[in-house]
Amino acid sequence: MRTVRVGAAQGFYGDSLDAAIDTAKRGNIQYLSFDCLAELTMAILAKDKARDPALGYTKDITLAMQALLPFARKNGFKILTNAGGIHPEGAGKEVVRVAQSLGLKGLKVAVVTGDNVMDQLEALEARGVDLADVETGRPLKEVRDRLMFANAYLGSQPIVEALRRGADVVVTGRTTDTAQFLAPLIYEFGWSQNDWDQLAQGILMGHLMECSAQSTGGNFSGRWWEIEGMDRMGYPVAEVQENGDFVLTKTEGTGGLVTVDTVKEQMLYEIHNPRAYITPDVVANFAAARLRRDGENRVAVSGAAGTPRPDTLKLVMGYESGYMGQAMIGYSWPDALKKARAAESIVRKQLERRGWNYDEIHVSYLGYDSLHGPTVHEADAELNEVYLRMAVRAKTRAEAARFGRLFPPLALNGPPNLGGAAGMDAPRQLLGMWSALVPRQVIEENVNIEVVEVTV
Repeated sequence: MRTVRVGAAQGFYGDSLDAAIDTAKRGNIQYLSFDCLAELTMAILAKDKARDPALGYTKDITLAMQALLPFARKNGFKILTNAGGIHPEGAGKEVVRVAQSLGLKGLKVAVVTGDNVMDQLEALEARGVDLADVETGRPLKEVRDRLMFANAYLGSQPIVEALRRGADVVVTGRTTDTAQFLAPLIYEFGWSQNDWDQLAQGILMGHLMECSAQSTGGNFSGRWWEIEGMDRMGYPVAEVQENGDFVLTKTEGTGGLVTVDTVKEQMLYEIHNPRAYITPDVVANFAAARLRRDGENRVAVSGAAGTPRPDTLKLVMGYESGYMGQAMIGYSWPDALKKARAAESIVRKQLERRGWNYDEIHVSYLGYDSLHGPTVHEADAELNEVYLRMAVRAKTRAEAARFGRLFPPLALNGPPNLGGAAGMDAPRQLLGMWSALVPRQVIEENVNIEVVEVTV
């Protein structure tokens, strides 16, 4: 039975390229797939594009292509990435520019657009599409004037079509995290859009690949201290058969670990219902899957089942949701926690006296409860040091900025032994999320694929 080898590259914007380069050199792959986007990433890219219309894509695409395109040409694999973000056309131009600088004549770069509907919201509503938030039911008009981006999650089919047109590199905007991994399988094996079980297996494979080393020992909650080579983790490589069964492994000679347990952790990561993982391509039942050891650093996966894809696509919008002001100060033994709590009380009283009202105030004590929050037990021993961190949500940047001014006077006017004053952070704009379900045809009818051949 024919096998296709797919390698995973970055799992987020800013992820290391070391593992991708190792796989490009020695992974014997046919495809190298990136998942670069998250909702926060989209907000970052939207701000970039607002400052410079030529931007809006992940800036590290330049380094990625400089490092990987020569290996792609030499070893004959294709690169699939959603690094296009808010501006896939700009990302595509940058890939072409890098390819030209490397002398890669004849390389074909495809750009997929149509997920960005920021300028189509009124037209969608005019067609009867309900853009109310699916979780709260609030109408879009409440946040319309504060929107930063609006993108629909596309599935794998546009990428498949780009491959059919001969693309060597495919750049998209907001696709699902799994689309770049499923698309090569549909293209290579000729799966139809209703081969639900095969598609479900492909989605499971993509889900296990999308978060870089989380399937190969990174972020592992088992005996992580026994994992060798964490300074150079290998990212997943999947050997996929035509029926959808696959083996998950990693590039030989890299660090990390692939076991049933490491794979299971990623399998359940960000999954609300493992029996109904909804994607634009298929609704996948991961609970039906079977995992077994297939040798050292090899796990065989089979049995995922699928049911028909939904008639809607998820539309995610980000909007400005106020500003965060924060400050942090540290106290040393003795009575470190007591001192930090007293400092918090002082700040709260000063806020009340000044009439500075904030939408939200968050307090944590680094060294005591900053990770576990209210679940921690009262400290039964003296702590060596505690940092008080206070953060507020304000309606304006100026209101957020003034909050930090209350902290420097605590050096002389508050509890003793203040040290390591981390100080005040500049106000940070906060992001609110808005989701709607849109009939897929109103999005897909505007999807466009453009293929450019590199000339030198």
